[in-house]
Amino acid sequence: MPISLEVWGDYACFTRPEMKTERVSYDIMTPSAARGLLESIYWHPGMRWVIDRIHVCAPIRFTNLRRNEVKSTISARSARTVMERGRGELYLATSQDIQQRAAMLLRNVHYIIDAHFDITDQAADSDNAGKFQDIVKRRIRRGQFYSQPYFGCREFPAQFKACEALPSCPEELKGVRDLGYMLWDLDYSDPKNITPLFFRAALQDGVLEIPDRNSGEVIG
Repeated sequence: MPISLEVWGDYACFTRPEMKTERVSYDIMTPSAARGLLESIYWHPGMRWVIDRIHVCAPIRFTNLRRNEVKSTISARSARTVMERGRGELYLATSQDIQQRAAMLLRNVHYIIDAHFDITDQAADSDNAGKFQDIVKRRIRRGQFYSQPYFGCREFPAQFKACEALPSCPEELKGVRDLGYMLWDLDYSDPKNITPLFFRAALQDGVLEIPDRNSGEVIG
């Protein structure tokens, strides 16, 4: 059951995992970010979103920004210790843990996400593809979502609507543009060893075709 969603926003950051300290965005939206955006609109255990392609509808433009971030985290071990002892502190003082970091972001982003969903073994007897598609289309039409859709980071919200017609490809994106290796998604089949998966990404006239998991193009 295909779904085409038009999304746009002022800023985006699809962080490259090889950058350890500063955030540097990929040139375009990643398949995992597109999946997460769709799941924020509608998620159900009986279905699984699959991204087919991403259309880049605006020129790729970067900008630099310095942001205040919290450098510390509360570990599960610390939380467990406080729970067992019944005393301690479980909070972060942002005034003490604040850290300024540079980020290279995308600005004025605009995409069309072509996707479909597969029925999983957790679907109930009353669940079917037509039912899910009707729900998704209705939620998109009404602008409904479970959590605010965003572009990579929560501070970069995404606007969305159903795609009625594909915009023309930006002149500078015509032809083939090699984007190098890009994050495809994370493999959650082993919860104790979640591994990243990658594929060689290339834009063809502004369109990124997403390979299937079992195509041989996805490595990890």
